[in-house]
Amino acid sequence: VQLQASGGGLVQAGGSLRLSCAASGTIFSGNYMGWYRQAPGKQRELVARISSGGITNYADSVKGRFAISRDNAKNTVYLQMNSLKPEDTAVYYCNAVPPVLDAWGQGTLVTVSS
Repeated sequence: VQLQASGGGLVQAGGSLRLSCAASGTIFSGNYMGWYRQAPGKQRELVARISSGGITNYADSVKGRFAISRDNAKNTVYLQMNSLKPEDTAVYYCNAVPPVLDAWGQGTLVTVSS
């Protein structure tokens, strides 16, 4: 498995979750890594990315609420999600940025109830 995301679940609006993604070294090392999400009926979108040196960028919809980080020794990327909203409900995936197209894992489902 090249990308294994975990940590999703059901949470009430305003709550928090922390997602983790273990990646293969081939995908992780030296690359921008990102968290993507796909809500029902919508296209997959990039919500956060982080460079190998720790530079981060966020989609406007999550800025100030989500924080991406990485542990280069463990080939793992994290997404701390705070102040969750029902519109954050989606399957969350990690991948390189730009993505390795044949490496998408199953993702992890985040459901935010109102």
